[in-house]
Amino acid sequence: MSAADSSAHTAVTLRALQGEPLADPQIRDTVLATAHAIAERQGINLVSLTSTPASVTATLAVGRIPAIGFAAELRRLTTRWYTAKFHEPTLWGHAADDIHDPADDWKNR
Repeated sequence: MSAADSSAHTAVTLRALQGEPLADPQIRDTVLATAHAIAERQGINLVSLTSTPASVTATLAVGRIPAIGFAAELRRLTTRWYTAKFHEPTLWGHAADDIHDPADDWKNR
């Protein structure tokens, strides 16, 4: 990801499909810290970061494609942490039409 076009601002939101996992301060703080770490590591200007009990929204000084990549990385890293810590399959939930394809298992390693 690159912040080459710093004039663009894009907001991305991760929303839990069930429940309010970010109501737990430990989970919320970890998700927010992870967002800050990703932005710092990738050299992205994190314009704002807000959360509700069920979502987190990051406004980034990048275009749409890098912002989507940021959200995907945030989801991947926080899900990995959550699964390891709480032994639950997902932090954000599975969409109703999600079908498990064993060929995709490499993505969760």
